[in-house]
Amino acid sequence: MAERSDRAPAQWRRPFLRWLDGVEAGWAVPLLLVSFVAIWTLYLVVAYAGGGLHPDTLEAWTLGQHFAWGYHKHPPLMGWVVAAWTFVFPPSDWSLQLMAMANAGLALFFVDLIARQFVTGHKRILVLLLLMLTPAYQFHAQRFNANSVLLATWPLATWCFLRAFETRAALWAVAAACSAALAMVGKYYSVFLVASFAFAAIVHPARRAYFTSASPWISVVTGLVVLSPHIYWVATTGASTFTYALNHASGDAVTSLGEVKNFLLGLAAAGSLSAALWVLIAGTRLKQFPADFAAMSPALRLLFYIAIGTIALPALTSLAMGTDLPSLWALQGLFLFVVLVVCGARYPIERFYTVNVTVITAGVALAAVLIAAPIHAVYRNNHGYEEGRNFYAETAKELTRQWRELTGEPLSAVSGDDSLAFATAFYSPDHPHYARPFEYQYTWGLPRRTTLDRGWAALCFRGQDYCNRWMEWVSGRAEHFVKREFTVQATLWGRAGVTRDLVVLMVPPSGGRTAPESAADEFSSSSRAAK
Repeated sequence: MAERSDRAPAQWRRPFLRWLDGVEAGWAVPLLLVSFVAIWTLYLVVAYAGGGLHPDTLEAWTLGQHFAWGYHKHPPLMGWVVAAWTFVFPPSDWSLQLMAMANAGLALFFVDLIARQFVTGHKRILVLLLLMLTPAYQFHAQRFNANSVLLATWPLATWCFLRAFETRAALWAVAAACSAALAMVGKYYSVFLVASFAFAAIVHPARRAYFTSASPWISVVTGLVVLSPHIYWVATTGASTFTYALNHASGDAVTSLGEVKNFLLGLAAAGSLSAALWVLIAGTRLKQFPADFAAMSPALRLLFYIAIGTIALPALTSLAMGTDLPSLWALQGLFLFVVLVVCGARYPIERFYTVNVTVITAGVALAAVLIAAPIHAVYRNNHGYEEGRNFYAETAKELTRQWRELTGEPLSAVSGDDSLAFATAFYSPDHPHYARPFEYQYTWGLPRRTTLDRGWAALCFRGQDYCNRWMEWVSGRAEHFVKREFTVQATLWGRAGVTRDLVVLMVPPSGGRTAPESAADEFSSSSRAAK
């Protein structure tokens, strides 16, 4: 049937076939990626029409307001990306939603750079379509943070390493080092990708030619040079990023086994739809897999070793150190397995199947925009989010209005509940800076006297006992303060939704204002918990 369809396609298939004819001409893949970014950005705009951005995205924006070679919890790439994006685009919901999906589109572009080394024509499209049917490039991508920023850096680094290993050229060795360093300043979890490169090079039959060339040593030296500003930052600031990462290493052997099991099951679930479609495409040809594996090209075999490393190394580390291992930490590596499966198949794939997967992918995207997104928006307007995203913009504007009414000055500093503080910094027209240093983000330290003298506000949701107790503790130190409560209500397309009560503490600036301090001096280093 597939062969007959390719010889005499139905009328409705012909536009798709003309599109597939444009793969090698250079326009089919860009058209697919632009369409993907556009439709899933529209999904985010509709689905979250009544809610603000995710707190992780707001945190990344907050970090990006102050350039640094590192930040307390994570390496700095996510802050750099948001800062660069908002230098060009306005800081708004649609803008950062577009940024998140543009990052996913860029990731798929880099995947295509890898796939085109092994296959041509519509097989390249099939690789991208199968990845688009995983949750990594839409739902994982929209929560822009240290995990999703790796979606683009991992395939870029992998492509550069493949080229460096194959050509052993100095330029590709430098490119591999720079792209791997970029992945490392995205999140330290990328050490497993870098280690997988080393593992793959060591076990590959061409290892002698590679290691006796200058390529790997150029990469090592260049990588250290590129990472040196961040390494210096780590060495001179107490290595807080490593401390934060090691906080995830607290499990025992039984817990670690459970983490590894859930890690593997989570990745399998993420790729299950794509795997099921591939089984239908391959059909009885699946029995050729052993022969195809044995005949795998050297470059594809190198990719196979990298893929194995990205799964085995985190699992072994978790077992050895008792670390947490959520599967979402590894979603950016799913492309390795899709490329291997599609590009490793030595038999031709009929275009009939690629057209079918295109229709399925488009149907899922349209159903998400036209059906799922409005339902999600209405449901959340009536039931809210745990983190209170429905109220971010209104809360920020109301606090700003009350602050200006009280002081006659712009709001310059905000703290309290993290999600509310990040949201106020983003949504307030005054864009106050987030006033709690990240090294004290989870310790609820006492503000310095100079911080209170300059003027400062804090917010909590009513019912957040830890936050409200801390607010009482702070008010005991302030000479003059105003504490108020107000209610905000979610709205969606003019329809009123759920309500929630807010508590705000405003400390007006004193008469003799002092010069601004650095963010690291905003809070006292006596990081006692509120009691």
